[in-house]
Amino acid sequence: MGLVKEVIKEIGNKSREFYEFVLPQIDMYRNENSLKIVIDIPGFKKEDIKMTLCEDILSIKAQKIIDEKELESLILNQRPNLIDKKIRLPIDIKQGEETIESAKYENGILTLIIPIVKKGKNISIE
Repeated sequence: MGLVKEVIKEIGNKSREFYEFVLPQIDMYRNENSLKIVIDIPGFKKEDIKMTLCEDILSIKAQKIIDEKELESLILNQRPNLIDKKIRLPIDIKQGEETIESAKYENGILTLIIPIVKKGKNISIE
């Protein structure tokens, strides 16, 4: 029975490592004034998630701390314990204090609203 338990645990570890590599799932929506980014990060606490925005690169890092007691009874762990993702945004970002309009984490979903810099100027012809 010990060998079966070890095989199941190893499959869980490989599955989790795969998900840590490909996650999080991201959707982006653009309108005239802003970019809305919806990121699935289930199983993390809000305080476990750190984000930075440098020019057009959004970095998301999240790490779960697993309790020692939970580790002792853990049979299968497929959920990611670590997310470290960099995303190139398809817009020009307004740098400074107003870079992110809003960031909300609820029910495992992180939603960001980022204002879009309007480039160019309309030219009136007389």
